[in-house]
Parts: sequence; C-alpha cells; structure tokens
Amino acid sequence: MRLLSKFIKICLAVIAGFFSIGAVFAIAAYLYFAPNLPDVTALRDVQFQVPLKVYSANGELMAEYGQKRRDPLRFDQIPPRLVHAFLAAEDARFYEHPGVSVRGLLRAAYELIRTGHKVQGGSTITMQLARNFFLSDRKTYTRKIRELFLALKIEKALTKNQILGLYLNKIYLGNHAYGVGAAAHVYYGVDVNKLTLAQMAMIGGLPRAPSTCNPVADPQCALGRRAYVLTRMRDLGYITAAEYDKAMHQPITASLHAANIQVHAPYVAEMVRAEMVKRYGEQAYTNGFKVYTTVRGKDQAAANRAYRSDLIAYTERHGYRGPEARVTLRPEQIKAFFSRLRPGAKAADAANSAAALPDVKRWDELLAQYQPVGGLLPGLVVAVESKSAQVYLGSGRVVSLAWSGLSWARRYINRDAVGKAPADAAAVLKVGDVIRVRETQGKWRLTQVPKVSGALVSLDPDTGAIVALVGGFDYNASKFNLVTQAMRQPGSSFKPFIYSAALHKGYTPATLINDAPVVVKDSALGGAWRPENYERRFHGPTRLRIGLVDSLNLVSVRVLQAIGIDYAVQYAARFGFNPKDLPHNLTLALGSASVTPLEMATGYAVFANGGYRVKPYFIQRIVAEDGSVLYHADTPVVCQPNCRQTQSVMRPAVTTALPSPPATLAPSTSVVPSAVVSVPTTRPAQRVISAVNAYQMTSMLRDVIRMGTGRAALALHRTDLAGKTGTTNDQVDAWFSGFDSRLVTVVWVGFADNKPLGHAETGARAALPMWMSYMRAALQGIPESTMPQPPGIVTVKIDPTTGLLAQPGARHAVFETFRVGHVPKADTPRNTAGTEATAQGAQGLTQQLY
Repeated sequence: MRLLSKFIKICLAVIAGFFSIGAVFAIAAYLYFAPNLPDVTALRDVQFQVPLKVYSANGELMAEYGQKRRDPLRFDQIPPRLVHAFLAAEDARFYEHPGVSVRGLLRAAYELIRTGHKVQGGSTITMQLARNFFLSDRKTYTRKIRELFLALKIEKALTKNQILGLYLNKIYLGNHAYGVGAAAHVYYGVDVNKLTLAQMAMIGGLPRAPSTCNPVADPQCALGRRAYVLTRMRDLGYITAAEYDKAMHQPITASLHAANIQVHAPYVAEMVRAEMVKRYGEQAYTNGFKVYTTVRGKDQAAANRAYRSDLIAYTERHGYRGPEARVTLRPEQIKAFFSRLRPGAKAADAANSAAALPDVKRWDELLAQYQPVGGLLPGLVVAVESKSAQVYLGSGRVVSLAWSGLSWARRYINRDAVGKAPADAAAVLKVGDVIRVRETQGKWRLTQVPKVSGALVSLDPDTGAIVALVGGFDYNASKFNLVTQAMRQPGSSFKPFIYSAALHKGYTPATLINDAPVVVKDSALGGAWRPENYERRFHGPTRLRIGLVDSLNLVSVRVLQAIGIDYAVQYAARFGFNPKDLPHNLTLALGSASVTPLEMATGYAVFANGGYRVKPYFIQRIVAEDGSVLYHADTPVVCQPNCRQTQSVMRPAVTTALPSPPATLAPSTSVVPSAVVSVPTTRPAQRVISAVNAYQMTSMLRDVIRMGTGRAALALHRTDLAGKTGTTNDQVDAWFSGFDSRLVTVVWVGFADNKPLGHAETGARAALPMWMSYMRAALQGIPESTMPQPPGIVTVKIDPTTGLLAQPGARHAVFETFRVGHVPKADTPRNTAGTEATAQGAQGLTQQLY
C-alpha cells in the first residue's frame, strides 16, 4: 500500500508539475503575444466586403459587381435550423465553452502525438472567427496560440449570438459565396428562409473544404458531408428521426446561380459601375453600395423587345446568311438519339436518357462553343423534313421548326438582293448545320445574329431621367455603348433645330421657301456641291411646315443659307450640342454633324417640355450599406404654371452651363412634378427657346407623323405624338426621334463600319418600327397629353399655296399658327426668293427675337 500511495503521489506531482509548467508557459505566452493582439472590439462595427448592387427606380435588381458574393443577414434573420447545421458540424458545445474547447484541443494534441501530423480540428467557431478576421490561413503553432488568445478576447467583447452572426456572415462557402445568405443564392437561388433541411445541411457541411467538396465541384463528397451533418443534427436532438430520414433521401438540387437580375439593362449598369469607381475607387466593389437608377423596369423591358425585334426584322429582310458552322452527323447517331426520345416516356426522363449517349455528349461540347447572343440560342440540326426541321439545343432537348419559322429564309446575296423563296426546308437547312433559333409566341423560329447595330434611349423630358436605354444587341458580345459612345450623322432628324432657329429669327411655319436646285461653291465641300431631295423632285415655293413634314433637303439648305451658318451653330448649343462638333457649312442643314443618340434625345426634350434644357442622368441616389443616403441627384427640372416648389422629383447628378438665351426670355420660376423620390426643394430648368417656338415646332413635328415621313406611327392611334425621321447618304444611318409630352425616345440603326443599310432602308423603314414598338408599350394606359397653346399665339386660316391670309370662304384654306402681331395680310407680297422671310415674318428679323 505504501508503494501504491508513493506511486500515486509521484503521479500527482508529475501532473501538478505539468500543469505548473503549462500554466507558466501559458502566462509567458500571453505576456508575449498579448501586446500585439489586435483590438477585437472592432468586430462590433465590422464592415463586410459586400458587392455593389444596381437597382431600377422601382428597386428591381439590375446588376451586381464584386468578386465576393455576400448578403449580410442579422442573426435573427438566419433560420434556427441553419444555425443548428453549423453547430452540429463545427462546434456542438459553442454555447458552453469560453471560446476555447479544452476537449477539442486535447483531441487534436492526441492525434498529433499518435500520427505525427497536424490534423484539422480543435478549433471552435470563435477561434475560426478570430482566424477569418485577424489571422492568416498558414498552419503554424504561433498562429494557433494567437488564435486561442484572440478567441478568449472575442468571447469577452461579444455575446455568443453576435459571434455566431459574424461567423455565419463571414465564412467562405465556395464559388465566391461568403456567408450563408450568399451561399443560399449561389447554390439554390433562394433566400435562406426558403432552404429545405437537406439544403441547410449541405451548406452547413461546406466550411471544411468549400472549394473542393461543394455540391457543384464534387457532388459525392458534398453528399457525404451532408450525411455527416444530418447525422449530427439527429444525434444532438436538433431534428427528429423522421426528418433525418426524409432529408437523407433528398436528391442534390444545387447548381450555380447568378444574381437574380430582374431588369436587363447591362449598358446602364455599366454606366453606373464606371461612375461608382470614379467616385469611390475600388471600394465601390466592397462597401455594399446600393445604387438606384432612373430606369423603369417596364419601359426597359419594352425597349429590349423593340430593339431586338427590329434588328432581327432587318436581318430577315436581307436574307439568310447560312449556318454558323456545319458538322458531320452519322445516321446511326441520329437514330440512337431519337430512339431515346420514344413516345409515351416522360419528357425529362427521355431527355436525360438521350443526353447520356456518348455522341450526344459530343454534341453538347460542340454547342458549348456557341454562347447565346441576345437571347438567340445555338442549335444543331438533327433532322430535316419537307416543311419542318428538328433542332438539338443541348442537354437532351430538341425543338421543332415549323415552316412558318423557316419560310422567310431567302438566300442572302448582297445588301440589296436576296434569292428566291425556298420551296421546302431542305432548301434552307441540312443535317449537321449549327444555327440560331429563338422562341416567339410559343413557336420556334430560325434566326441569325444581326450584323447591323442599333441604339435606343428614352428619357423624361421634364427631368432628363433616362427611363430606358439599349446600347447594343448583346452586352457580352460588345460592351461599346452605342447610345453614349457612337458618333453618327443624324441626317434629317437634325433639321428641326435649324427650323427652330429660323422661327427664332422671324420666320413662320407659313414662310415660303423655294424648293429648287441649289449649287454651292465651297472648297471645303470639294468644289461645287449640289444637294438633292430624297425623291429627286422639286416642288417650287413651299411653306416651311411642308418642308419639314416632307423632309425636303433643298428647303432646309436654303433656310440655313438665309439665317446664317454661324448663327445656326450657336443656336444649336441651346439644345445641348457642342458648337465645336458641328460642321460650319451648309451640310449642317442635312444633318452632317456627328452626334450621339443621347445628344439627340437631349435636344428633342427641349421641344417636348415646352422650351427648357434638361440634363440627362441615370443615377437617382446612392445608399450606403447601413441605409444612409450618400448621394441624391440634384438638377433643375422643368416647371409649368401652378407647380409646387416642394415635391417628389427625379434629379440628375450633374448640371452644366447653357448658352445664354436672348435677353427677352425670362427664366422660368416653377417646376413640373415627376414623382420618384421626395426632396425638399426643386430648381427650375433654364428656358432656352420660347414657348411659342416650342409649340410651333411640336405642331410641325406632329404633322410629320400625321401626314409626312413618319405617318406609319399613325398605327399607334394617338394624336399627341411628334417626331422626325432621319436618313443619311446611301442609307448609312437611319433615325427616328420622337416624343409626347412625357417621353422622348430616339432610335438609331446602322452598321458599325458605316456600310450602307441597303436600298429603301430609310429612317421610316429601319428605325421607326423600333420606336413605334417601344412607344406602344411605354405609353400603354397613359392618356394622351398635348402641349397647351401658350399665350401670344393665334391660329388663322391661310392659303396653302401662298402662305397668306385666306380669303373668306376659300375652299382649300388650312389653319396655321402665328405669333400675335405676325399674322400675314391678304395683300402681303409673296416671297419666292427662298433667301428671306415673307414680309409679315421679316418685320424686325433681328430686332424682335423670340
């Protein structure tokens, strides 16, 4: 007994010695490491690296930028069972230990002694949090010691729920997902509160090897981890045996999900991204900014549809260019494929069975080389019948092209010629063709990626807010924004600015201009320049209104020649054009300047809003991660009579100085409401042309639609629309710029390399249909609203031939508007020279500006 007692004493002494040494070592380690440990109280106000998110005006997600996907959640927003999944997998005693688990450390130490290798384990959730926020991932003994002391400090500084909340938002879970909120979206495309138990367990098992053992990279490995987590949850009493059994038998449903984009406006999103980086640098991608744009989701969707439909219609008019590629398919391959798609089998089962064939897998690899472009899907022709074809789209999916989707495909010869109509499907397609298809109205149709380009921009004329913008057919194919970056000649769509300058100088809509040949000698134009009308006919003395309605080039040239080039160039600055960018010669009358579609929309907004200059903008407000508003756009807005000085408006980010208007134009002092967000005050926009000028120009531009080159728009059955077509030489550029009092929309169609669009591809044919399709949708349900007649203007009947006051009872008289005091007299001499206004319009040409 004495020996046993002595042995026990020795053992106790040894153990005490080890504990003493350990205690001394721990104290020494603490004294050594403590001074250099970081301040863990910073965790109370931690800033996660949250991506930049871009939203529409109505809060719909448009884009997300940043290398890390993260959706921070409050602890009470995380489902308890998801919390239990992580506790079961990582730290079941989390709520019991002080931040360090002695049991876990001893187990890890035992494994180290037994195997001689450092193994994973022993780290509590608090220790993992310390490592994630303050330490590197290098596995060293000094890092482990620092991790222990930091965990103890964290436990003193924060509550258990605070620690767990930080951990669940910080932890990396694979595929750029940081935190459980992001993981739910990345793997399952849902919010955390919509996850099933099996999905929660799958996410809970990810921290051990997030990159290599996730359900996308290695489904079997992830399935094993899920089983482990579910087993632990059952054993710990978090779930019942029945729930365990049900979850264990659930299939893997994970796949990679991009951000849930609700409004497709990639060109606007890129404009926002560039602006945010300009303002905040690289922090724009990590500080959790939310940017609310002026884009309206409904209008943007309508713009996308109209844009793609118009460009596809153009490319179909000019014939089928043939397949993008052609491969050889053996008959036995096709036979085996269709045998798997047997009648009576479930569609999904048949497709999966067909996709499992080795040959079909090679078809999938082939199609993977051709990405969808603008919603046009790549497909492989696998069968051609008399009036139809079967097209394989990948993953066992096959669709049928009926004759209605094939009969358009005449062979492309050149931009002005196509082949004869095909007699059957074999004249269009062959087995092995790699083609493009699109679904329209529930039916599939052969198509091709348009080579022609286009742009559409729509804005609120009272505020300058851009409500829809399409800068290209497919952003992934070309990031060049044709709305803001493409400098193109506007053709006749620039004429309204010249006509407005003429009205400002004393002309009236009834002024007669001689539509007759003009020869201009100008060395800058290569000697003698002989402009022509599009139809190459002359009409003689023509009223100014008709000259614009019928887009007569010779009338426009004579008007510009009469009012003066320098004057017209400076006047155009009122509409936002830079005088330095405008040609200082008579070609300006035919739209030879190089402008962007956005500049054209800015100019037409002046007519639409009654004479005020607004600045286009696209950022409404910038919100910080904590919800505080960092920036609110502020710009002058249009004010009509009786509007309030305090209201809800959209405001742009930047304002610029405008050319000074004539001294007779008093600035406006009130604002038109355009409710989006509430702001305390509004600043009135500057008037740059008179209300009378804007009214008369709008009246003439309405006649362009009522009886001129834009009359196809009568199909919209609205009387409040105004606009102007534009076509440049050889049909290189096609435009339509139009508006009502609430919306200005400009459309351009052309080739990037300035090739002609083809015979008869004018603004009315190539661009107007896109404008009409968009405006039909954007104005649906919105009542007509015409510009009210301003003071100082009268309407009288005139003789349409002479432009003079009509005699009483005249049969062909027409109504025309004039400024008070400028109504023509019946005996006023007729002007036919084409270089000056009629007598009634010439009274004080430069003295009485308006």
